[in-house]
Amino acid sequence: MTTFEKREEGFEKRFAVDEELAFKALSRRNRLLGLWLAQLLGRSGAEAEAYASALVASNVGAADEALFASLRAALSQGGVEMSDNRIRRKMEEALAEARAAIAAGR
Repeated sequence: MTTFEKREEGFEKRFAVDEELAFKALSRRNRLLGLWLAQLLGRSGAEAEAYASALVASNVGAADEALFASLRAALSQGGVEMSDNRIRRKMEEALAEARAAIAAGR
């Protein structure tokens, strides 16, 4: 194997690891958002966990805008008034929290 091939293989492995970490971070973010949303809608315990799991499952591979629309719709249906900016800020905070937890090995 040439040096170029070894280098290319290294880049491919790093890309695969980065993609896996990004997927885990987004899944964890969606779970955190599900728990947050469940709390706002008055759900707790097992019901909140189930709600968070359903949010993760329904948004696997979905774009951020689709997740935002899902959160906006759930809040509207639940009668919770919240600005779009606050929802987006919560999405960013949850992603930062998820990335930090993964980096810390949790």
